[in-house]
Amino acid sequence: MKRRTFLTMGSAAALGSALTACGGSDEPPPPSQPEPPAQVGTVIAWNNTALDAVRATRMPPPIAARALAIVHSAMYEAWAAYDSVALGQYLGAQLRRPAAERTPANKALAISFAAYTALLDQFPSQQAAFEAHLAALNSRPIDAYNNSATAPRVGTIAAHAVLDRCRDDGANQNGKLTPGGMPFADYSGYLPRNPPLLITQPTPRASIPFPGLWQPLSFDAGGVRRTQTFLTPFWGSVRPFALGAGGQFRPPPPAAFGSREFIDQAEQVVQVQATLTERQKAIADYWAGSTVGELPGSYWCRFAQLISERNDYSDDDNIKLFFALANAVFDASIAAWDAKRAYDFARPISAIRYLMQGRIIQSFGPEGPAGGLRPVAGEAWMPFHPASAPTPAFPDHVSGHSTFSAASAEILRRFTGSDTFRHEVTIAARSLLIDPALPSAPVTLAWETFSDAVAEAGISRVYAGIHFERASTDGRTLGTQVGAAVFARAQALWLGYA
Repeated sequence: MKRRTFLTMGSAAALGSALTACGGSDEPPPPSQPEPPAQVGTVIAWNNTALDAVRATRMPPPIAARALAIVHSAMYEAWAAYDSVALGQYLGAQLRRPAAERTPANKALAISFAAYTALLDQFPSQQAAFEAHLAALNSRPIDAYNNSATAPRVGTIAAHAVLDRCRDDGANQNGKLTPGGMPFADYSGYLPRNPPLLITQPTPRASIPFPGLWQPLSFDAGGVRRTQTFLTPFWGSVRPFALGAGGQFRPPPPAAFGSREFIDQAEQVVQVQATLTERQKAIADYWAGSTVGELPGSYWCRFAQLISERNDYSDDDNIKLFFALANAVFDASIAAWDAKRAYDFARPISAIRYLMQGRIIQSFGPEGPAGGLRPVAGEAWMPFHPASAPTPAFPDHVSGHSTFSAASAEILRRFTGSDTFRHEVTIAARSLLIDPALPSAPVTLAWETFSDAVAEAGISRVYAGIHFERASTDGRTLGTQVGAAVFARAQALWLGYA
């Protein structure tokens, strides 16, 4: 499908020309003009459109985090033009609209065109869905060229300001940092120290020469043999929103191979897996995305939508909330991947197969959890995870779920002024992706606080057998630090003193 573009904004001259055409003023509204009513729905509708695109394209967690941050940053940049004090992340007050233009309709239209432009850049294959949403708003892409339609041009300019800045952020979206030109390809030269581990066969110790380090897995997916590569090992070097660098809050190192802690944490995972309850299995499945394929950052966007509805937030509120939330998940992805690359730490499957050689332990078989627990050789241990994706394709320390969730919760706590969540979901009987026969009866997961949800998201990865508990606890600490830094910067922008 041919991709459309609106304006060429790649140079300062072009941007300046467009800004001049739009005009600008920070004059207050005349006393006789009533305050326009708050608008609702625009921000959440585009957030849902973005989440649908993430799911449709099966975008990996760190790349999806960046895409959502770009979309909501573009929407914020457009919104700031219609606020009397807020500063754009990149354009400051340059786009500030005259008081007469600061109507709810103009603001909503600018936000929509900013979202459309950013989404089209991040998810070009989903253009039809984005245009359909514009059409539902009685708009069309050509409106950005219409000289009498200022708001669409403001939104488009705002989006391009964000997109232009992100093209050299180190994410390699355009593939120019690698000879092959593949988007998001590794340019850091990472090579695993261990050879691939074939999960369908027992693994001799000689096949794990560095048992404390990450090991790619080989497995069958749809009848095709696949071997993992570290997903975006350079991501810790991507330019963050609020952090000084990806390693600003880098957590302490994980347990060293040969230490008592290293052995104990492996024993703990084996024990947890051997005694999983149906509820724990439902928790593992839910936070892994279940049958809907939701990513951790996407879950927290859904949670924020619930909070917005409960608190009767306007679009002005939601612009700020989702701007901070999306950038917190983005910075959390950078911080988590910085630690993953720095420590290159082993996943449980490699550590357990190395340490449990010659022992008979309870485990799932090579066909996956649906076959149930059985006595197996320690060197053939398998986690409670689909056999077609036995462990994610990146190191253990720290947990992305924990980091993303804790950063998100910190934003929601600070924005709402409370840790109160009071939300629950019910897992239908026989609906799990990991084991379709479970649960035997509906299971309700309930979280009184955001902190409760964070803790469950983290421990779910231990239940799944794909993280050690330290990866979860250290990830929560890291995410909380990231969330606080992001909220401080985002708030400074929308209050106009950044």
